[in-house]
Amino acid sequence: MQSNFVDYVKIYCKSGHGGAGSAHLHRAKYIPKGGPDGGDGGRGGHIILRGNAQLWTLLPLKYSKHIRAENGKPGGKQELTGAGGEDVYVDVPVGTIAKDELGNVLAEIEEDKQEIILLHGGKGGLGNSHFKSPTNQTPRYAQPGLPGEEATILLELKLLGDVGLVGFPNAGKSTLLSALTSAKPKIANYAFTTLVPNLGIVEYRNFQSFVLADIPGIIEGASEGKGLGYRFLRHIERNSVLLFLIPADTEDYYKEYQILLNELEKYNPELVDKDRLIAISKSDLLDEELENEIRKTFPENFKLLFISAVAQKNLVVLKDELWNLLHQ
Repeated sequence: MQSNFVDYVKIYCKSGHGGAGSAHLHRAKYIPKGGPDGGDGGRGGHIILRGNAQLWTLLPLKYSKHIRAENGKPGGKQELTGAGGEDVYVDVPVGTIAKDELGNVLAEIEEDKQEIILLHGGKGGLGNSHFKSPTNQTPRYAQPGLPGEEATILLELKLLGDVGLVGFPNAGKSTLLSALTSAKPKIANYAFTTLVPNLGIVEYRNFQSFVLADIPGIIEGASEGKGLGYRFLRHIERNSVLLFLIPADTEDYYKEYQILLNELEKYNPELVDKDRLIAISKSDLLDEELENEIRKTFPENFKLLFISAVAQKNLVVLKDELWNLLHQ
């Protein structure tokens, strides 16, 4: 499945072939039968996945989908080994997973500067100097280099946000992100304004902070691939805390929460074990009486927070609650 989103890229990779070994026989003016002195071929270049904390998306790879490493050089006379092919580094954000075309996980980048060889370069061939023996003192053959590897690699970025915003399209997630952080997500009054995840750093007390991820809106049926489907749900897996946003103009608050929770559980049952907080967004539209009515639609043990990004209502309280959940 090809994607136009920066969190999912398909690239074609080919490592370098190994250089051929040399079958050279030594010749010199006073040494008419110098024997074999062919050197080994050089190793082909690897394709190496490397974590880069300065990258946030896979967008750069959209424009370089064919990645090839250099071939190794052939061996030379006087047992000189050929130069190895130059390795190619594929820089990706932390949290990137590499899969083959069948969906098998090949590698996962979990920290900055971490390196994992995706495709090994071909081994260089042995020169004829390796094959001399008492019965074969002038071998005239050497090994060819081994071919490199080639594969189509699927790269997925799973965000490492501390708090993930969960809600239907138009729940006010992007507005909240822009109010709590310096991130500038696209905000508009229509569904799926957010097509790619946005990250923002929430500044907290005493110069502390945590990462808030505004993730593309979920819809009923997302676990079956409807709407943005798996593109949304993939990112939820790595958030420590889930903040459910339900807008104040919703018809049935508890039902909407149940639909969101159900989609998470159908995709991955472990998601419902994460710490979560429910916030009613756009609550500048509500008075105290209406807030109490909304509380009654939820079971008694549910804690609701009424917030408004526009009116800055309860945003400090929200940060306190999220911080406590992250560090309890």
